[in-house]
Amino acid sequence: MSTIQSGAGKRIVVCGGAGYIGSHTVLELLSLDYDVVVVDDLSYGYRHNVEPGRLRELNVLDTDAVERVLREKPTEAVIHFAAFISVGESMHKPEMYFHNNTCGSLSLFTAMMRAGVKRLVFSSTAAVYGMPDKVPIVETMPYAPVNVYGESKVMVEKILGWMDLIHGLRSVCLRYFNASGADPEGRRGEEHKPETHLIPLLLEAVESGKPATIFGTDYPTPDGTCIRDYIHVTDLAQAHIFAVQHLLSGGASDKFNAGTGIGFSVKQVIDSVERVTGKKVPVTYGPRREGDPPELVASSEKLQKTLGWKPQFTKLDDIVRTAWNFEQKREKQLE
Repeated sequence: MSTIQSGAGKRIVVCGGAGYIGSHTVLELLSLDYDVVVVDDLSYGYRHNVEPGRLRELNVLDTDAVERVLREKPTEAVIHFAAFISVGESMHKPEMYFHNNTCGSLSLFTAMMRAGVKRLVFSSTAAVYGMPDKVPIVETMPYAPVNVYGESKVMVEKILGWMDLIHGLRSVCLRYFNASGADPEGRRGEEHKPETHLIPLLLEAVESGKPATIFGTDYPTPDGTCIRDYIHVTDLAQAHIFAVQHLLSGGASDKFNAGTGIGFSVKQVIDSVERVTGKKVPVTYGPRREGDPPELVASSEKLQKTLGWKPQFTKLDDIVRTAWNFEQKREKQLE
């Protein structure tokens, strides 16, 4: 594993840095002495996730405003998290997802070109693969999205290919699997409204007593529920640091899977939550959600070999425990 280097005051602009993965990445950047500025309209992010002096409250669709932020001081790179993420919602509001995720990205890239900033780490997704024929998934598998969310990210990846060829905008696309867990020190965690991710939904069910809905029990998997690759959010945040350093050292554009290579079913996650909390998880079962593949598990071999990254949280119970600790801390703060 390579060593993460000090940022030595280099300025990084993080779009969507008040959200879940973005705020954890900001923590990692600050710990390495990067000069971080966050661009976020707070539609899904939280003001309390960002130091006031670092926040620029605006939407990436405002090209001129983003350009002004990039010109405030010399900017080394941009990390782009600003996207809508709900697969189910994307299948009901496709125009909203293409506008925000695809057009918003194009607006950001336009601002970057105007400001002369030519390094980008892009928050992509395993949804670009759709329903792959085999797992673990490798980066050479074709684009085959089965939902609008995945298609919106495919479009951005393709745009970045042309932006590199024509304008020299170098980028790293990180194709996430299921981001999960919370900062081990409890400073940040999942706070989506509405919440759509499995682990916090199960923890909410434990605390409230209101059943969580499990979508689909008839998938072609050993126990009938979806299998996913759960990557701890701190590991994912560190992958972004490695990607930034790759670009700052002159590395070429590339695409990487960010996952652990280990798949867990929904029922296995329920079992883990019950072990960690010591409580029964109340659940109900519903039909499959439109656009949900049966199994998504990553091969992150390329990321590990090329950039030197390696996941530190590989046990599901450890991931769940950090999420549970954050939930308990948040509950005490709300009391």
